[in-house]
Amino acid sequence: MATRKIATLFGGSGFIGRYLVRHLAAQGYVVRIAGRDPIAAAQLKPFGAVGQIVPLYAPVSRPDDIARAVEEASVVVNLVGILSESRPGDFHRVHALGAGAIAAAAAAAGATTVLQVSAIGASSASDSLYARSKAEGEAAVLAAFPAATILRPSLVFGPEDQFFNRFATMAAWLPVLPVIHGDTKFQPVYVGDVAAAMLAAIDRPDAAGATFELGGPAVFSFRELLDWIRTTTHRTPTLLTIPDWVARIQAVIAERMPGKPFTTDQLRLLAHDNICNPAMPGLAALGVLPTPVQMVVPQYLVRFRPGGAKKPVLATGK
Repeated sequence: MATRKIATLFGGSGFIGRYLVRHLAAQGYVVRIAGRDPIAAAQLKPFGAVGQIVPLYAPVSRPDDIARAVEEASVVVNLVGILSESRPGDFHRVHALGAGAIAAAAAAAGATTVLQVSAIGASSASDSLYARSKAEGEAAVLAAFPAATILRPSLVFGPEDQFFNRFATMAAWLPVLPVIHGDTKFQPVYVGDVAAAMLAAIDRPDAAGATFELGGPAVFSFRELLDWIRTTTHRTPTLLTIPDWVARIQAVIAERMPGKPFTTDQLRLLAHDNICNPAMPGLAALGVLPTPVQMVVPQYLVRFRPGGAKKPVLATGK
């Protein structure tokens, strides 16, 4: 009887995880989706055969649950991440301690592959707590599992994304769109390409111990992306440049609101370009052809247009 292939995904019910689950299930893996919300993970069961998708309660703060989740797994993937802290120190606890605990458990369980999803801009020298904690997480993972693969995506887009959908909603309802650090550059990458890159990394020996920066085929400034969203949705809000001092006040106020829609740490991140280092391997090194924004995003922004679907507007990029 053939041995089952088991992959454990921490944070697998999230945006990127849902796409990776499909890929792994199609490859015949039993996919364990470990996290704080097994109910959300249970909604992914139709992606596989009966019993192939297994939700597990295993928060990254509970070592015993982590160990149980990775038992007999050959592939362990960490997709867990937060954009803001509920309590001081959450970035460190989740991105650094949690990532290290997962990698250590994977090593103890005899896993052959560990994938750590980080972020472009991860650096111990960053002025952002988020970026510093991501760098701490990479270091912790490699210390526990030196053959781990690190993947750093730029802005990830897809039908469920929190960027294009959020600003399209704002464009449909507000007379202005705030532009903060409008010259900051992004290299949007399609969520399906990120999942395909992760799947490729599992089967490539040269990916072990390597770090990949994942970006799409074009670079846009923040202002260019907002302008393209306006055009694509046939909306006409004014793009209003927000001075830095005003943005800092807005961030202080917003991070005290439920859900923290905007924080001072995110403001610090927005001041830095979010594009791939050309010296780093990326999608091409993993055999993945990057998908342009204009091939996907207009299809799900159609619903924000006042007059229904019309011919999509192509993004230019640089």
